[in-house]
Amino acid sequence: MLKQFQISSGKIAASTGAESTISLFVAPTEEERLYLTRTLGIDEYSLQSALDPYEPARLKFEPGHTELFIKRPKRYSSQDNFLFKVESLGLFLFADKLVILLDYEIPLFETREFASVGSLQDAVLKIIFSAVMHFEEHIKVISMVSDELERQINTSMQNRQLISMFTLEKSLVFYLNAIGSNGRVIEKIRSNTAKFGLSPENLELLDDLTNENAQCLEMVQIYSQVLSSLMDARASLISNNLNIMMKNLNALVISVAVPSFFAGMGGMSEFSNMIGFSHWKFGYAFFFCGMLLIGVGTFFIIKWIERFWKD
Repeated sequence: MLKQFQISSGKIAASTGAESTISLFVAPTEEERLYLTRTLGIDEYSLQSALDPYEPARLKFEPGHTELFIKRPKRYSSQDNFLFKVESLGLFLFADKLVILLDYEIPLFETREFASVGSLQDAVLKIIFSAVMHFEEHIKVISMVSDELERQINTSMQNRQLISMFTLEKSLVFYLNAIGSNGRVIEKIRSNTAKFGLSPENLELLDDLTNENAQCLEMVQIYSQVLSSLMDARASLISNNLNIMMKNLNALVISVAVPSFFAGMGGMSEFSNMIGFSHWKFGYAFFFCGMLLIGVGTFFIIKWIERFWKD
């Protein structure tokens, strides 16, 4: 699907016809692919790279145009089960037009970064800037989800929350690689400002973009390290809670086993006749209460021994 835009009065507005300077191709059809390869001279491999979510971000200068492949967060769906993915975005900058390739439709020019656009180079930088800001928003969401899962883990012994935490950690690894590759593209743009045709205003925006991407990368690194450390701590905590539960169950089993031994002996006719409680009116009631006291006493003795060894 093809959408066309133009820069008018500092804004990117929808347009049709020859005045269009920005062409947005969403999941291009076979006919549109032929137009891109035969008419505009874009290599078929470049088209595939622009739509490949596993393609790293890169910048390449070709005869007649410049190719940029940028990474940005993929739109999250509840079916992803806390896995935040990344996608690729292809930018092909010609002297008089900008061609953008996307795998699916997104509101690309509706963020606040596009409040003022002066040129095609300015639009490219702001598309990258928008991707960086989108990463930062997703990182904040991951942090909030992590806090909620941590609260659930502290009150639950199920594996579902722990698996979700592993998925979030995997997402941060994807984000770390994507933001790092975007940073290398930004540095390459800085090293080739003349080829890219950047104005002094574009250079100021490039400085802001470099700093913002570096901060975003540092943020992801910190969250990834913290989440990895917390995962180890939570796994140890769950294992410790399980050990405490098993220890309490063992104490309960022993507390039941000790009076069961005496109850088994009391059930023998020879033993009952020997102690004579079977001929007593309240013999069985007295024997039952005695077994109950022995069990409770055994349990508290075991707990006292545990505290004694801790101290």
